Amino acid sequence: MKEFELIGRYFKRPAPSALLGVGDDAAIVRPTPGCDMHMSVDMLVEGRHFFADVAPRALGHKTLAVNLSDLAAMGARARWALLSIALPQADEAWVAEFAAGFHALAAEHGVELIGGDTTCGPLTLSVTVLGETPAGQALRRDAARVGDDVWVSGELGLGALAVRRRLGWLEVDDAALLQTAQRKLEYPEPRLALGSLLLPFAHAAADVSDGLMADLGHILAASGVAGEVWAGSLPSDPRLEALRPRYLDCLAAGGDDYELVFTAPADLRQQVEAAAAQCACRVSRIGRIVAGQGGRLLDAAGDTIPLKKEGYDHFG
Repeated sequence: MKEFELIGRYFKRPAPSALLGVGDDAAIVRPTPGCDMHMSVDMLVEGRHFFADVAPRALGHKTLAVNLSDLAAMGARARWALLSIALPQADEAWVAEFAAGFHALAAEHGVELIGGDTTCGPLTLSVTVLGETPAGQALRRDAARVGDDVWVSGELGLGALAVRRRLGWLEVDDAALLQTAQRKLEYPEPRLALGSLLLPFAHAAADVSDGLMADLGHILAASGVAGEVWAGSLPSDPRLEALRPRYLDCLAAGGDDYELVFTAPADLRQQVEAAAAQCACRVSRIGRIVAGQGGRLLDAAGDTIPLKKEGYDHFG
């Protein structure tokens, strides 16, 4: 199959909200009046971000999901996406499944694919997403304040558990738990609804992609504050509770969670919980913002728990 046949068959879709979508040298969009535009790009490389044998439908989902997670962290409404893909060969069956996973998630969140590029090469995927927030209302990393609570959405550690089990670093005998962890790794759900609902309450936010302590660390550094995280409060699958000491690094620094870590005033706890309930998303209060620098993971006695690393580093 030739390049433009592949694009036309699997990636050209109606884009009613764009002035011009796939098919020209560039797309044309018109931002909503009174809104700020957000743009983010993420790249996924075979062997670095995903295993070579991952199902193409799952990879299509994740390729878009990890980008939408960045918009969620800013409270943005997702609008448009551009997809660039390098393929070793034009395998039509593989592309059809990949596109199905991508388009299904896009439809779920009202995202329109408006352009991109294809080429031949080692399997590499890059998505640029565009979203909007009401002018001046976006959640940012640099707005955390001393006295804020630290919250996180969903459950932590499952994606990292699946990766480490696959690499032979951990032994896990619970087949049902492994299935849940694999699903979390391959089909992360971007918290767009929660991010949007947090706009009136939260001060700062980031998406947890590289590991909780690492991504919270970005908020702390940008805001010029310190953070205390209570290890016993980190939310996990109930089946991991008995194994918590053994898998604490998965919870605190494992990555591949694609949840939101955010800060909000302590007197707005009920509003935060109500916002989470409105979109049926679990949230957990896991710490607090204090004066100083850096983040500390604390045990029940208030002592610092050392970690080998706080998160994933592409060049580490």
